[in-house]
Order: sequence, then structure tokens, then C-alpha cells
Amino acid sequence: MAPRAAKLPLRILLSNDDGIHAPGLKALEKIAHELSDDVWVVAPETEESGASRKLTLTVPLRVREISERKFAVQGTPTDCVLMGAHHILKDKRPGLVLSGVNRGSNIADDVTYSGTIAAAMEGTAIGVPSIALSQAFGFGQGTDVKWSCAEHHGPWLIRKLLETGWPADVLININFPDALPEAVERVEVTHQGKRDQSLANIERRIDARGNPYYWLGFKRVLSNPPEGSDLRAIYDGRISVTPLHLNLTEERARQKLSPVINGAPPKIL
Repeated sequence: MAPRAAKLPLRILLSNDDGIHAPGLKALEKIAHELSDDVWVVAPETEESGASRKLTLTVPLRVREISERKFAVQGTPTDCVLMGAHHILKDKRPGLVLSGVNRGSNIADDVTYSGTIAAAMEGTAIGVPSIALSQAFGFGQGTDVKWSCAEHHGPWLIRKLLETGWPADVLININFPDALPEAVERVEVTHQGKRDQSLANIERRIDARGNPYYWLGFKRVLSNPPEGSDLRAIYDGRISVTPLHLNLTEERARQKLSPVINGAPPKIL
């Protein structure tokens, strides 16, 4: 067995969108403690999946101390990172934000919905290197979530990323495949893929009083995504590492529109 790497002199802030009691957060704590002894958890009191970058502005935030260095916030993942970095850890800001480990992949269009990604986005926005981690399931045999895949491969991969570095306005999105750790043969730097949005499913049901209500979701149908995409990597059992940019400007469209649109507006007669 290879010797363990020395721990980093690094304060790490953990958050997620599955809630303070999520099994994926326990997996993330294991990963973080392989890297540092200075690990803090600030996570939502309840599940906030799909919250994206929602910020709580119209009701007060309440914080509950679970144990030493572990806090639950009645708010979103974005709220948690802000509270963690600017209030709970105001004496010494974190040097790294880790978000996850999400129960299920965050690939393709998921990144715009995901609270897991949002926590890493907020960390990046306030100037802290940030990584989102997600564990895919439902792509192989069985429905069990193979947390051991993220737990085994997460520490060395995060170390490698920290050694290499990445731009300050970029966050890293890691997705682990639906596979046991020994079955993973490759890590791949990918681009964000594109899902078929026709797979969106709205299920209508009737409650006990005869009133309709609805569940939103997506059908689990595998597509045929291109090589190099995060979708293809996860489908093929590879670890996907995708750099995501906070600046959403589409440069090709900007260059095309600028010569046509730029200039003074029509005069008011």
C-alpha cells in the first residue's frame, strides 16, 4: 500500500445541496480529512437540490451548530458558502471550497440547475478556489450509490488539481462514474455536454381531495453524446473533470452582434 500523502496547511469549507445529513456529505468529509485537518462544514438544514444560485433575501437565515466545525443553515447552498466564508470563518477565510458529494451526476444541462455547482460558483465568486464533486448512479447494474468511488479517487485528484492550479474565475466540476473505484481506468478533462430536453417528464397525480399536483423529472434514457463531453465520460465509466467559467458571455455571438447593434439608438421625434 502506498504511503499517505502529507496533509495540506489548508482550511477547507464543505457544503452541498443534499442537506446536512446527506451520505454524500459524509463522503466529502472523508475526502477533505485526507487533505487537511482544518475542515469546516456549513450545509443546508434540508435538501436544496435544484436550487441553483438562489440567494435568500426575503427571510432571515438561521444557523444551527451541529458540532464543533459543523453548522446547518436554513437556506441554500449559496447562502451556506457566504455564511461560512464571511461569518463563521471570518477570522480566517477558507483556502478551498468543496461541494458535494452530490447523490447523482451533475453533467450537461445539470450545471445550470445544480445547487452543488452553485456552492462552488459562490466560492469562486468570492475568490476561493472551488470544486464541485458528484457521484453518478443508475448508469450501471443496480441502484446503489458507489460512494467508495468518490472517496477513493477524490483526494489524489483534488491534490493534483491544486498542484496544477486553474484560473481564478473558473470552478472545477468533477463527476465520478457509476463504478467501483478499482474499475475506473481513466480520468478525462471534458467539456459540458448537452442533454435532450425532450426527456423532461411532468407527471400529473391527484391528491386525496381530488386536486391535481405534479412531479418534475427527467427520463433516464442514455443518448449518444460526442467524445470529449462530460456525458460521454460518465457513460463510459471515466472520471469527468470539467472547468466551468463564471463569465457566461458567448464571444462568437458578441462579435457578430456588435457591428450591427453598436451605436446610437434612433432619435425620439
